[in-house]
Amino acid sequence: MLREILEALDPQPGQIIVDGTLGGGGHTRALAERVGKDGLVISLDRDPGAIERAEKALHGLPIILAHSNFSELQEVLDEIKCGKVDGMMLDLGLSSDQLADQERGFSFNSDGPLDLRFNPDEGKPAHHLVNTMKEANLADLIFEYGEERFSRRIARKICEIRRDHPIRTASELAEIVRRCVPHSPRETIDRATRTFQALRIAVNGELQALEKILREIPYCVKPGGKVAILSFHSLEDRLVKDAFREKKCYRTVNKKPILADTEEIARNPRSRSAKLRIAEIVEE
Repeated sequence: MLREILEALDPQPGQIIVDGTLGGGGHTRALAERVGKDGLVISLDRDPGAIERAEKALHGLPIILAHSNFSELQEVLDEIKCGKVDGMMLDLGLSSDQLADQERGFSFNSDGPLDLRFNPDEGKPAHHLVNTMKEANLADLIFEYGEERFSRRIARKICEIRRDHPIRTASELAEIVRRCVPHSPRETIDRATRTFQALRIAVNGELQALEKILREIPYCVKPGGKVAILSFHSLEDRLVKDAFREKKCYRTVNKKPILADTEEIARNPRSRSAKLRIAEIVEE
């Protein structure tokens, strides 16, 4: 939803804009072209691969890259001696590069390790949770973070199989989950999606990071600056909606989320679940 994000932030020459989720670099590039040589885009990502690729692909543009979680934005601004910025965006979805990496486990068909970490050097991989958590705790995690109503059935089957051998790959876990979740013709997503979402959120501390940045954005963005956040599931969207509605430092720009149009969905089917919310920072 590049067009909608650019319209929301309306970056001007000479401004400083933050892209808290570099990913494949498409948003960062477009923002840098808008702010021009007198402006700056500060782009963060937890994934070292994203930083490495962007160093080559975006060379020569007015960009500072930071290998950091977006929840550490204030520390990044302090380190580069930058005050409040003019605007900020977050795209909370997975990048195409992450999905294509067979060694990360983001793709259900991957025979590589079930890892799911954005930064492979932080925390423990998802297969550790799958093979060590108590059945009740695993079921609760899948239900809470994945909103999966068959979570207890899934956890029971996982524990049954891991007694025979550890579950190591994304494809193996996906097949286990599919056997536990009944097929519904109304569903447009893979039956393993919610379980993988839950594990990914857990190993990366995604909701905690989002809660932290929502508290700190007003200290990083100037009054009058816009914040655009693109989320891909209801847990994220609920946190963003509640923060924009309840915190006095935010003024909601769009009461209802902006959704991808049919052209965008045809080009990128993952965008069908995207919700874009925009707020303006106001002085309390």
